[in-house]
Amino acid sequence: MEHTRELPLAPMEEWLRDRYFTAEIDISASGVEPYSLGEVRRIVGLDQEELDRLVFQDGHSYGDPEVRRLIAERWGNGDPNQVMTTNGSSEAIFLVLTSLLRPGDEVVVVEPGYHSLIHLAATIGCKVKPWRIDDPETVFAASLDALDELVTDQTRAVIVSFPHNPTGISLSEADLHRLLDRAAAVGAWVVWDAAFNDITYDAPPLPNVVSLYERALSFGTFSKSFGMPGLRFGWCISPDSVLRTCVRVRDYVTLHLSPLVELVARRSLENLDALLKPRLDQARHNRELLARWAQAHGDDVSLALPAGGVAAFPRLDRVEDVDALAARLIDEHNVLVIPGSCFDRPRHVRLGFGGPTDELVEGLARLDRVLADLT
Repeated sequence: MEHTRELPLAPMEEWLRDRYFTAEIDISASGVEPYSLGEVRRIVGLDQEELDRLVFQDGHSYGDPEVRRLIAERWGNGDPNQVMTTNGSSEAIFLVLTSLLRPGDEVVVVEPGYHSLIHLAATIGCKVKPWRIDDPETVFAASLDALDELVTDQTRAVIVSFPHNPTGISLSEADLHRLLDRAAAVGAWVVWDAAFNDITYDAPPLPNVVSLYERALSFGTFSKSFGMPGLRFGWCISPDSVLRTCVRVRDYVTLHLSPLVELVARRSLENLDALLKPRLDQARHNRELLARWAQAHGDDVSLALPAGGVAAFPRLDRVEDVDALAARLIDEHNVLVIPGSCFDRPRHVRLGFGGPTDELVEGLARLDRVLADLT
């Protein structure tokens, strides 16, 4: 594939690369509290004998058939031939975008957003049109009127993530159908990052886009809602014509998943709600704590309460240099947050609230001390 420029640095990954492993308290993460292997085994009923029977042989290029079936039944249209398991959703995003897009393609991308969703299309040489999620009155919103204007007869793909990272906003079901209708009117692909789909608060999860529109694709992962980021298990649900191209790219890189990863994934998929419920309950509780913290700061902090996921993106209204604040917070108080400059929103900070409640409370208390010094 022809690429017109080098991949740029991923600002968030650069910020986290070393700090992630040294921070005492992490209130930056966009996923729920990770499970230990022992916890997963106990919840899903994975015993030592089953592990010992595992043979470290090569795996299927598209993924274990039973794993694909379970994914198709929960998040797809029931057809396992439209599922490919991947090394996290990051691999799925890379495989799909490099297979689907060509230099010169017009692509509408939600912005701010995860770096792979934005930068890969630009690196391929696409004409990227950002669908900006802004907060003119401290409440983030995705304007469907703005999207209508961005999509043209030349649009190859609309790339989105809802619930959104980093703001946590989502769409109504009516707006979801409006988005799909707009794409269908011009024959555009809809590429949907559904990493946060299973954690929502005031409304049920959105319907699966792949069951609503024939040119839709979606990504999923165990990293955000299910507490297993280190398992590196993800998937893509897509028309099989796209997956056939993806697998040819994969033949040059990862080939397949580890059979150990897919064993844990299969047993987890069979017991997924048992893994999800305690983390969702914790997220609901922590979200309320975060809301009260923001309210206590009055004019200093503007927070659009997330509709889904476990990341919030408050604006620090009286802080002139959020990067300096974030650096001081980790260097002097051992607390990790992500400055909004990593998402081209320098007055904001990404706060994760999916971890242990006591860490969130202590992390916010230490953040308070830094805010008091700077404001």
